Amino acid sequence: MDALELLLNRRSHPRLTAPAPAGEVLNNILQAALRAPDHASLTPWRFIICQGSGLSKLGALFEQSAIANDKSEKEIERAPQLPLRAPMVIIAITQYKAHEKVPREEQLASTACAVMAMQMAAQAQGFNGIWRTGAFAHCDLVRNALELAQEDEISGFLYLGTPMFETPEKAPLNSEDYFSYWQ
Repeated sequence: MDALELLLNRRSHPRLTAPAPAGEVLNNILQAALRAPDHASLTPWRFIICQGSGLSKLGALFEQSAIANDKSEKEIERAPQLPLRAPMVIIAITQYKAHEKVPREEQLASTACAVMAMQMAAQAQGFNGIWRTGAFAHCDLVRNALELAQEDEISGFLYLGTPMFETPEKAPLNSEDYFSYWQ
């Protein structure tokens, strides 16, 4: 698949199964993240790869968060199962680094670019995924368990694996609805 075709046909895929990316394929995905735009070469990201028992560990953390935040019994029961929706979850963290020319928002955007680059690299190699955030990304209990500093932020959870079915086609949006020209 060439790069333009990949970009024009990018779609998230929520139904994932084993296998997860591994070996050289996984290394390509990780290297793609490290090529994200990064003003002043701050590398404002950190990633935690969860697979195998790591998914259960993340699920237990989600369950603790649901309990601590007085979620419904149904949400508490569901929480430990959430990471098991894929054989791999990559937690993307923005580690803010004070810099006179690179504001926090730009560092968050850099991490977001890294997440998209990982998903695109996965898709280019026959895998796919979905980027999720939600309440767990903003929970202090989760943040503390992941040893985030006060100014750090969980930018998302990238679920990766093998699509369980063909990704449905999406009609293209009309670019005229979103772009204007100043000439």
